[in-house]
Amino acid sequence: MEHEGQLTEANDSFLRLVGYTRADLESGPIDWVAMTPPKYADLDQHALRELAATGVCTPFEKEYVRKDGTRVAILLGAATFEDNPNEGVCFVLDLTERKKLEQQVRQIQKMESIGTLAGGVAHDFNNILAVIQMQSDVLGQGALTPVQLESFGEIGAATRRAAALTRQLLLFSRKETMQPCDMDLNQSIRDIAKMLRCILGEDIRMKFVCAPHPLFVHADAGMMDQVLMNLAANSRDAMPEGGLLVIETSAVDFDETVRAHSAQGRPGPFVCLSVSDNGCGIPPENLPRIFEPFFTTKEAGKGTGLGLATLFGIVRQHEGWVGVYSEAGQGTTFRIYLPRLATSPRQNAAPPASRPQHGGDETLLLVEDDNFLRPAIAKVLSQLGYRVLVASNGVEALESWRRHHDEIRLLLTDLVLPGGITGKDLAERLLKTHPKLKVLYASGYSAEIVSKEFPLKEGVNFLTKPFQASKLVQMVRHTLDAIP
Repeated sequence: MEHEGQLTEANDSFLRLVGYTRADLESGPIDWVAMTPPKYADLDQHALRELAATGVCTPFEKEYVRKDGTRVAILLGAATFEDNPNEGVCFVLDLTERKKLEQQVRQIQKMESIGTLAGGVAHDFNNILAVIQMQSDVLGQGALTPVQLESFGEIGAATRRAAALTRQLLLFSRKETMQPCDMDLNQSIRDIAKMLRCILGEDIRMKFVCAPHPLFVHADAGMMDQVLMNLAANSRDAMPEGGLLVIETSAVDFDETVRAHSAQGRPGPFVCLSVSDNGCGIPPENLPRIFEPFFTTKEAGKGTGLGLATLFGIVRQHEGWVGVYSEAGQGTTFRIYLPRLATSPRQNAAPPASRPQHGGDETLLLVEDDNFLRPAIAKVLSQLGYRVLVASNGVEALESWRRHHDEIRLLLTDLVLPGGITGKDLAERLLKTHPKLKVLYASGYSAEIVSKEFPLKEGVNFLTKPFQASKLVQMVRHTLDAIP
């Protein structure tokens, strides 16, 4: 390298890095400065001044423009020869992989932050849903007209759908575990159809071609919704000018020949969920990488590269596999195969008749920090004869306990409380002085997540928010009547 920035000699590694050949170098010096994008010109000039003054320059990061016009991130350092200050040597380190790793670390940190936020939002939203559920149940106990009964039914259905959405946020934040159940995939698709239309917008038509008979699978309903939403979002982005999205379901039976077509495929009965669009398609060079975490061809800020990776993980968790067929400019089809249940899940011919709600005259200590949910729960229990003492945090609960500990028979507490005393901590303190105290916990998180250190079981000593008033009453009475 000459002081003026002319490159007169380089090893083969450097030449490969910048896209030049040995013949290019031998035909004349390569302009080292001209290889630098204009925004790094000041850094280059500073390095040249530093070389002239001290004979060395501090290593710094910049980019080179390759011969083909693409750019590569590098770390550059240089020094001049003592006997000839106008010439010197420089080293160049390719930073491409390091930059990719840095980007992935930043993406992981961002997703962790989003996950924490999502978990907090879901928890608070579950409290709001619990209030809606409670007040709806209270109003629904009165004399209602058929129209009013229908309205209350719609409120309940909307609350359940909203609770399913918060479950997806909790799954994303890892504060909810997979909860598989026997379900009809066709019905699951019908339930989420309206939401999919909101995701797609008005320019994209949807067509459903579902099997004429139920297709039963053992799956987590929230995760199945997430799979469909991820695919719908991808199709939307592939059809910016509008298009057609087709969702199909069918029953398929595979024999041993399936292994020749798919590494994950295996013989047996399966359900096939097919999602097709007539969008831009996936270039063949990208197809092998579409399920890689953080791989995306979208512009910065328009995609995380986690949608299809999440989908792939969900399908694998359900012991299935994914097939993809795509042609550039023609569209893309994803086919998801899930094990099909050999027999239909047991279906209740009719919902059980509502049982009378039995109350009592016991004194209960209710600890709930949500200012709307707390009075709603207290009202439901008070109407059935219970005496309800309320507290918004652990400190208030301890004070109430100090004054009424001889009367309190049951502690009903949220697990997540402000003020440094959790529901678990509170219960442990009270049980030390009153071992026969009955305890019922509640939380917007699932029992599997919050019960790592002590046993919790839904329907036994734990209520997942939002819960119906009838469920609350049943659990309170069950807990009070349980033999110690």
